[in-house]
Amino acid sequence: MDNIYQAAERDRLGFWADQARDLHWHKPFSQVLDFSDAPFAKWFADGQLNASYNCLDRHVLAGLGERTALLFEGEPGDTASFSYSELLAETKRAANALLALGVQAGDRVAIYAPLIPETIIAMLAVVRIGAVHSVVFGGFSAEALRNRIQDAGAKIVITADGGFRKGKVHELKTAVDTALADNSCPTVEKTIVIRRTNSPVTISTMDLWWHELIAAAEPEHEAIGFDSEHPLFILYTSGTTGKPKGILHSTGGYLTGASFTHRTVFDLRPEKDVYWCTADVGWVTGHSYVVYGPLANAATQVIYEGTPDTPSFGRWWEIIAKYKVSIFYTAPTAIRTFMKVGRDVVSGHDLSSLRILGSVGEPINPEAWHWYHDVIGNKNCEIVDTWWQTETGSIMISAIPGAFKTKPGAAQRALPGITVGIVDEAGNPIQPDTAGYLTIDEPWPSMLRGVWGDPERFKETYWSKFPGKYFAGDGARFDSDGDIWILGRIDDVIKVSGHRLSTAEIESALVEHHWVAEAAVVGAKDEITEQAIVAFVVLRQDEIADAPIEADMAQTLKDWVVQKIGAIARPRQIMVVAELPKTRSGKIMRRLLRDVADGRAIGDVTTLADSSVMSSIKEKMENESHD
Repeated sequence: MDNIYQAAERDRLGFWADQARDLHWHKPFSQVLDFSDAPFAKWFADGQLNASYNCLDRHVLAGLGERTALLFEGEPGDTASFSYSELLAETKRAANALLALGVQAGDRVAIYAPLIPETIIAMLAVVRIGAVHSVVFGGFSAEALRNRIQDAGAKIVITADGGFRKGKVHELKTAVDTALADNSCPTVEKTIVIRRTNSPVTISTMDLWWHELIAAAEPEHEAIGFDSEHPLFILYTSGTTGKPKGILHSTGGYLTGASFTHRTVFDLRPEKDVYWCTADVGWVTGHSYVVYGPLANAATQVIYEGTPDTPSFGRWWEIIAKYKVSIFYTAPTAIRTFMKVGRDVVSGHDLSSLRILGSVGEPINPEAWHWYHDVIGNKNCEIVDTWWQTETGSIMISAIPGAFKTKPGAAQRALPGITVGIVDEAGNPIQPDTAGYLTIDEPWPSMLRGVWGDPERFKETYWSKFPGKYFAGDGARFDSDGDIWILGRIDDVIKVSGHRLSTAEIESALVEHHWVAEAAVVGAKDEITEQAIVAFVVLRQDEIADAPIEADMAQTLKDWVVQKIGAIARPRQIMVVAELPKTRSGKIMRRLLRDVADGRAIGDVTTLADSSVMSSIKEKMENESHD
């Protein structure tokens, strides 16, 4: 594996050109990178390719048509499988259906649907004809959907009558109707509805049934090449206030990054492996590591519609055993949830097929890393803790299996062809074991090409703090071995009496205590110390039988943090809660906890999986403050 690092170091652009040539190009490229209009990059700009062709046609033409592409598991227990030939046939018909509706190259198509095969087919059909998809996670509200449709100027909306979530029907078509009401999205011409739940929906003259369109569509469609820099998709970042930020990715560079990192980081053996990434396609992880990376690499993968706790917390492990999953990629929040429930939900399931375990979304604390390794991997699996963003398009920092010894909690090394730095406030490199700002110092193929419709916002957001360098918004440090430790968002750094403290470090310390399954730490205003540390913890039910009363428990945990980090990190308050506020993708919404800690009105909760969680936390905080 040293050779791949050495090759990238000797000739970085030549290395990326080699990775790009693993794809099929309708017109080969001769120029690798044009960064003359920095920070706007062009990769392989004089080449042409088709993302859908690379994910489907070329595998069928190579004799892999009978290989299984998708193994679908619905939450109610229904199943389906698609070979590469079958997936291609459906995608061709869907492409022809879109063309018949007048969709042209460059048009935007919004997709608001559950994680079912038709959603992936829709994505591949859109890009096959050169249109641009904007997938909106099915958990977003009608208002959030409307904002994204308006910003993208979508011509078509593809949705479903509903999806299944936690044993219930989650309505989608009704949210689309609300979003489009009163001609609030005048660019939309038609809505295409996938029948999934058979729940009653209103069908107007604007609405068309997916199954009827597919049945009527011509079966043959020849994919043509589009310029490498042709827009592929827009994906809106969530969790912020104000206008949604449409991250724009183009075709050639993005597909190069997604396919290379997928096969390299997960040590993919496509003829043997069964791969499963638990992300929804409404998030960038679902774009890169459910759709484009795995399918470009001819992988066989599982997709699951529902939640990990339906009908029980054994569901994921049943699926792994059923399909003999060998590569499993999920979020630390999910792992910590299972830690809270206890290892009994895992025992009894045959997980011996697993060989690679991946982590994504936020830094995985060492305690969760060990639980993942020991309980899920039975101490036999390598763990790849991946750092990247919607904006980077593909994994930037990760261990590579077999390349070097992994460290629990460390992101490890920048991938071959990626150049990162950690700098101080002035932009100067810092010494090991010193917290600083994580930067990316050279352009990379899968980098975002801008913020949709707002080039100045792109420059200001990502390139203004350290001129000439992309600033990721995360804090990090190198250790003495040169490994990278991600310290979380700069927004999540607390300044106590002039000392900068990482919330991720304090959270990790708390979760190391055997009582604690999950922790979220925020800074609250303090007249004396500028900010004070407030921690919200969820307990492990299998570890608290003999725990003291809550007040004594909080004091014990404060002392524990002091022991692990130092007195400067002692929380002012530790609150035991039943659940933390999380988005439907599993991310903890710390800004809402900051609102509670500071006594402010709670902000927008529309992205939460369960908005009642915040009401309970706020009520408890108010009760404690009055005691």
